[in-house]
Amino acid sequence: MAGQETAAWAGRPLIGPDTLPREARESFERDRELPVKVLQIGEGNFLRGFADWMLQACNRQGMFNGTVAVTQPRPSGKPHMDQLKAQQGAYTLLVRGIRDGKRIEEQETITVLTTMIDPYEDWEAFLALADVPELEIVISNTTEAGLAYQHSEWRKDEPVLSYPGKLTVLLYRRFRTFGGDPSKGLVHLPCELLERNGERLREIVLRHADDWGLPDAFKAWVKDANSFLNTLVDRIVTGYPADEAEEHFASWGYADPLLTTAEPYHFWAIQGSPELERKLPLAKAGLNVSWVDDLAPYQLRKVRILNGTHTMMATVGLVNGVREVREALEHPLWGPKFMQGLFDEIVPGLPMDRAELTAYANATLERFRNPYIKHKLSDIAMNSLSKWKVRLLPSLKAHYERTGNAPAVLTESLASLLRLYRPADVSGPPQSRLPDGTLFALRDDPALLESIRRVWATADNSETAIKEILSLEAIWEDNLTAYPGLADEVIRRMAQGEEATR
Repeated sequence: MAGQETAAWAGRPLIGPDTLPREARESFERDRELPVKVLQIGEGNFLRGFADWMLQACNRQGMFNGTVAVTQPRPSGKPHMDQLKAQQGAYTLLVRGIRDGKRIEEQETITVLTTMIDPYEDWEAFLALADVPELEIVISNTTEAGLAYQHSEWRKDEPVLSYPGKLTVLLYRRFRTFGGDPSKGLVHLPCELLERNGERLREIVLRHADDWGLPDAFKAWVKDANSFLNTLVDRIVTGYPADEAEEHFASWGYADPLLTTAEPYHFWAIQGSPELERKLPLAKAGLNVSWVDDLAPYQLRKVRILNGTHTMMATVGLVNGVREVREALEHPLWGPKFMQGLFDEIVPGLPMDRAELTAYANATLERFRNPYIKHKLSDIAMNSLSKWKVRLLPSLKAHYERTGNAPAVLTESLASLLRLYRPADVSGPPQSRLPDGTLFALRDDPALLESIRRVWATADNSETAIKEILSLEAIWEDNLTAYPGLADEVIRRMAQGEEATR
């Protein structure tokens, strides 16, 4: 499989009922006696380290008593599907990181995947899942592009390429199989990282129904009998640990090419009635899952605290010689300042319960300290102009509303952003120079990069350039020079930073 060293498992037996320890083998055999209740569109690491792990926890406690039929959304997923079939759906998950201040590493065999179907090889087997009376839930993770409308022709014996197209055909078959029975509608839980992901999926399904001239009764059944729920997922699933796999396999006595790793933290917010716990008892099983009326506060919390702190650390860290998230948080000078920015400047600007926000912020810091995750600041810094505008500018504005003054750490981050985006050569490609002398390629909107280049190429001096960039509404959708003292403070901090790194 691409990106994995086959030598790590060459000559060893494959994970399966004959190689598993007794408890895992019993779980494997027990799950094969349970009905398929979940259709999972997506065979990759994230769902296997998130949703399948949760369903395994429910089954272990005797609360769900169902299994998963998994299929890939694109033809390129065939190698994973073939490997899942070879392993009879079993694989290992390592959960590693910091929990309650302590370093943990937990190993679990996931056995909840019992049916593997490649729709591009067996379209009828995929559609036949619609006939399973116990089927209740559809979970998907097809990337953001997977929830985009693609005009498709539906030919009776050929698979539709897009996920919403496949789902429309499957739902139509279920509608016909059960005669439009409203009790046979499904709960749809898209995990794609898009706002209103459930609503978007329903809109595309109905658009396909219109394209294909499907009956109004079917469209009414889609709307009334099916629940398309907006969700927000949060867990870092780090995938196959190539550098450590051979050591693990030697210890276990079997190979697992689908071994994956994840952080301890997990959270799933689902915009739906808590009554759905009867079908999917995630919270009852002790998992960090919330059935909510409105996802907006949870999305806002994640963007401002987790993503905002990431962007704050990336901008300041890169222009001060720091390379990774954990290193930034543990830096003797900048670490305490990042804590100040988070707890004094970001958290107070959020219109939510302070205790909940503080708990979430502390959990976020624990995630950042995970020794098993090496998260490069350079990766976070991609598209920093739009990220800063969405993730940090609202916190800066909220601080002004509360105090009337510029927030110290967020202003430092803004000055660092401008330093990071100052071109090394106004006539060359879009790149800046880091303190160690290396060139840093700027990956952002070309039009915005050109606007910044033009300012630096034509301005009489640095102060003029900085004020002009801060006033560019094309970047900020605001004129940041209108905030009292902000421009002068950015100029001062930018000059100090450039002097310190000369």
